[in-house]
Amino acid sequence: MAGSIAMAVFLVVAVLGFIVGVLLDQRRARARVLRERLDTVQKTAEPEPSEDLALVRDQNLSTIPALDTFLRKSERIANLQTLLQQGDVGLNAGNIILLCLASGAVFGFLIFLVPGFQQFAPLGVIFGSILPYSYVSYRKGKRFQKFEEMFPEAIDTLARAVRAGHAFTTALEMIANELSEPVASEFRKLFEEQKFGLPVRDALVNFTERVPLVDVKFFVTAVMLQRETGGNLAEILDNLSYVIRERFKILRQVRVHTAQGRLTMMLLMGLPPIIVVSMLVMNPSFIRPLFDDPIGHILIVVGLTLQTVGYFVIRRIIQIQV
Repeated sequence: MAGSIAMAVFLVVAVLGFIVGVLLDQRRARARVLRERLDTVQKTAEPEPSEDLALVRDQNLSTIPALDTFLRKSERIANLQTLLQQGDVGLNAGNIILLCLASGAVFGFLIFLVPGFQQFAPLGVIFGSILPYSYVSYRKGKRFQKFEEMFPEAIDTLARAVRAGHAFTTALEMIANELSEPVASEFRKLFEEQKFGLPVRDALVNFTERVPLVDVKFFVTAVMLQRETGGNLAEILDNLSYVIRERFKILRQVRVHTAQGRLTMMLLMGLPPIIVVSMLVMNPSFIRPLFDDPIGHILIVVGLTLQTVGYFVIRRIIQIQV
């Protein structure tokens, strides 16, 4: 018990020391940036950049210079930064990593303070560490889902603008100004990239990288083929919008037919925790050996593993690609 308390105290002190070091490093970084700006102002009084030049994006993975240099060496961190941008979270990779570490330490420490549950502190650390990442993935999924629902409307707006005689690039700006988020922001980035000199083909490829959806890939492919081979772009966009809407109808029908499978998955995942909590409240002596006996610990690990495997198996069954 004394060793566990010492380990918990060491963990808390280490986290606090790391936070203090981060704050001091950020302060030194801000001071260095301020000195550089003052030196630049003293050398030459150049005009301030226009707001229209906001195309230059902040690609820093962390506000801490040393941590930013270290994170740039990992490809997985770059993928995490892309995930954060797709989820429109407003944090960089360094911040989310620090948040995962802090969340894991807090959850592990809270579980350690519960009498009789000290042995499950590592599970609390793991759960707390993946919780921020799960939230980012959830934000990404909801944002892409909303984008898919609004994308046919954006294609219709683009087709009407082209049919009215507007240029393709001008139609992109109209979508950015008339539609709501998240479609407006993505088409605004597409418009600004080609506006500031990037070829339209490269801007469209970047569009598919930011929004890696099947419908977006169909749209980009259709536009590229039309620009290379010619044809009626408005008619192509109308057909594409019709296909996307028909696919959504099929997806809704599939969702209805797989409702029973989703309900089964929720019941199987929620029933064991509910039973355990109910037994702890109603008859603690009956369920207590599961947490006190070493064999009970093994059964808990096996149960959680089987629950996880069952969740992914059922999810794979009910997810039908259309």
